[in-house]
Amino acid sequence: MIEVNGLVKTYGAKRAVDGVTFKVNRGDILGFLGPNGAGKSTTMKMITGFIRSDAGTATVGGIDVTADPVGVKRQLGYLPESAPAYPEMTVNEFLGFIAEIRGFRATVEKRARVEHVLGLTHLLSVRHQTIETLSKGYKQRVGFAQALLHNPPALILDEPTDGLDPNQKNEVRTLIKNMAAEKAVILSTHILEEVDAICTRVIVISRGRVVADETPAQLHARAPGARLDEIFRTLTSSDT
Repeated sequence: MIEVNGLVKTYGAKRAVDGVTFKVNRGDILGFLGPNGAGKSTTMKMITGFIRSDAGTATVGGIDVTADPVGVKRQLGYLPESAPAYPEMTVNEFLGFIAEIRGFRATVEKRARVEHVLGLTHLLSVRHQTIETLSKGYKQRVGFAQALLHNPPALILDEPTDGLDPNQKNEVRTLIKNMAAEKAVILSTHILEEVDAICTRVIVISRGRVVADETPAQLHARAPGARLDEIFRTLTSSDT
């Protein structure tokens, strides 16, 4: 569903992403891990077409993001870091606006889409509030709702549980797991317990390069008895 081959992005003298290659199939929940500045968000932005790569290719559903970026965006639900939105809009207004952008112009269809994601993401109680008045956790849910609105076959989620309380984290993880059978999911996270909770595969990126692409079980088998954070530190402390 998602195929990345040799992606490169350079900013001045810094190579932020250095030949990243991987595939994500329908049914995969790929945990995308790495320290700050490792290249995770940059890689996801190249896949979604928000920034151009300097080299390499990224396709979603067989569509090349460089050749047809709008076609790729139709295939994707994207939750960027910090869940940006229009703060002066109410939750209802914002999701209605996103529905229209996604092509749902008929009133009945637009309303049905909005109601569905409001229920999925537990936003019904704040639907009439302006986004600027919401807590960080609720703003994050609004970002997640817009990513799901058009029921895309692929999801790219940058820290989807950031700012949520423990109960909300579990709700979002359960929702992602329930959807995964029919979607390809890339999930960036700093919460290592999330990897064991929902991920079927893990990619660890360090200094712009993939240093591991394994199942969670294979990752744990690298150092039996060690905590995941200890394995993660070992992988990301080396250039190789």
